[in-house]
This record gives sequence, C-alpha cells and structure tokens, in this order.
Amino acid sequence: MNLHTKTWVQKMPVPIESAWDFFSMPDNLARITPPEMMLRANRGSTGRSIHEGMHLNFVLYPFMMIPVRWTTEIMRVSKPDFFEDRQLEGPYELWHHTHRFRAIEGGTEMTDIVEYALPFDMLGEVVEALIVGRRLDEVFEYRRRKVAEILGVMA
Repeated sequence: MNLHTKTWVQKMPVPIESAWDFFSMPDNLARITPPEMMLRANRGSTGRSIHEGMHLNFVLYPFMMIPVRWTTEIMRVSKPDFFEDRQLEGPYELWHHTHRFRAIEGGTEMTDIVEYALPFDMLGEVVEALIVGRRLDEVFEYRRRKVAEILGVMA
C-alpha cells in the first residue's frame, strides 16, 4: 500500500470560531463539494456539530456517475484548533483527513491534510496517477472557491 499525502491551505477573513462553526457542521460539506458529485448525506449525518466518535454517511458520484457509499468517523476533535476524520467505508484503502485552524492577523488559516491509499496495488497506483490525485486537487480547488464565496477572501 502506497500512502499519498496532499495539503491545501486557505486563509479566510473570519475569526477562528466562525471558521470552526462552518466546517464543523456536516451540512456544509455539500455546499462546498462540486455539484456534479451529487453528495448526499444520509439521515443522522446532518443537523448537528461534529463530535468524537460521530459517524457520517454519504452517497456521492466522484467519477463517471458511479455511486459510492462513504462512511467516515470523526476521530479527534479539539475545538477550535483541529478535527480529524477517517474513512470506515468507501473507495480508499485508507483515508485520513486532518482539518487544522489557526488564528492569524485578520482571520483564520485553515489547512487540510489528506493521507490516502488506494486498493489494488499497482492498478491503484495507476488510477491514482491518472485520475484520483488530479480529481482531489480539483475538488479542493472547488472548495477553496466556494469557501471564499461564503466566508470571504483575505485582502
């Protein structure tokens, strides 16, 4: 299993508490996910802020209209500094996502760190190189733009 790591950083002109409030609400994930992925949360995965041990269940269409069930667990929460989730069920062999928040002058800096591995050894590595790595960058670029629309852009 080859582990891949991707990191994205975004600065927002809002206090750390406001950034935390937005990103710790699972309902907001659909707002910042590309619409063509048709992310839908199952009952029980919405309407409340995250907490350790919480399971979030989604169905999405990440590639070629193939539905994927995705269940994540919120592993660790340290408000307002970070939270971590991991995939329990889904397309990855391993998925671990850390969301870090840091108060900076004039706002908040958020860092997303995703560690992931694909199944199927060499075939998975080919799919990662040709599709998955680029698609993740596209998804997080879309998120960056949507978050900027919703929370604003640092001057």
